[in-house]
Amino acid sequence: MTGKCEASGADVPTVLAEATEAVQKATEAVQTTSRSIAKAVEAGRRPDAPLDRLVSVTREAPLQSLAIAFLLGFIVAQRR
Repeated sequence: MTGKCEASGADVPTVLAEATEAVQKATEAVQTTSRSIAKAVEAGRRPDAPLDRLVSVTREAPLQSLAIAFLLGFIVAQRR
């Protein structure tokens, strides 16, 4: 083993460093996105927020909510 990548001719440590940097950037992006989604869900769970209303309706009439969700999914799938 010569310490070079056979396909590109680059040094293995350089390629490893680039891969490590790419993984770190991807990890940061996922963490940022996760925080953003968590904040949005938390905001939606406040009393009288849309998500809170949806939870209430689903608890009161789970079968009807399931039927509506199925029909909406069917309509969206037909458009594609």
